[in-house]
Amino acid sequence: MESSREPIIELKGISKSFGNNIILDRVDLTVYKGDALVILGPSGTGKSTILRIMAGLLRPDTGEVYIKGQRRLGAIEDNEDPIGISMVFQQAALFDSLTVGENVGFLLYQHSHLPHHVIRKLVEKKLETVGLEGIFDNYPAQLSGGMRKRVSFARAIMSNPEEPHLSPEIILYDEPTAGLDPIASTVVEDLVRHLQKSADTCPTYVMVSHQESTIRRTADRVIFLAGGKVQWTGSVREIDTTDDPYVRQFFSASIEGPIRIVN
Repeated sequence: MESSREPIIELKGISKSFGNNIILDRVDLTVYKGDALVILGPSGTGKSTILRIMAGLLRPDTGEVYIKGQRRLGAIEDNEDPIGISMVFQQAALFDSLTVGENVGFLLYQHSHLPHHVIRKLVEKKLETVGLEGIFDNYPAQLSGGMRKRVSFARAIMSNPEEPHLSPEIILYDEPTAGLDPIASTVVEDLVRHLQKSADTCPTYVMVSHQESTIRRTADRVIFLAGGKVQWTGSVREIDTTDDPYVRQFFSASIEGPIRIVN
């Protein structure tokens, strides 16, 4: 029962527009501790916008954001959240001029007093966690698309032992399997679940995805976003039994239904 679970992130009446285009329209959404939540829906409906608002990278026009019950005012640079929130971007967002190790350990190199040999050990442990041993000194251009995604995962779960209270408690994934072949997608999907269950990483995540295999293999709970509003929420098992017209149209790839076709 959701009411008995601990809220990690709460969005209340969130609206966001870009110009005259209303992306989110008074959206309410709660992420609970231990959630494996996937947000899906048609393109351009605000799924990635919600992630960026959760991460504090984007201010909503109206509405309130609460992190573990504490209201966030403004964006993340304006105040410090009571928990660590990590984000994995769709294109991995690695620095091409830095080695894999420098990418994964970027936060520690820039904002800690740890000696470099200690940072290297911490980074190598995270790379091992995502199945990428021995590539610390490689550059992103030397890696496959799937490997670059896993490097971005290692960076997302990196924490600073000098500030354990800021260790990530939730990961936000923006289309983590986009552009990957089916085998590479399966590797990434398995890794998402592995990180959730690992003792030294975070047990909660929110993901945006269009890929059916990713949705079915990584979601416990699903939210369907369309027209700037939450149209349906349910468990991943309910995808095949619900009569909701949005869900039925999306998973049948039908051009008939409430989802507007964008040419």
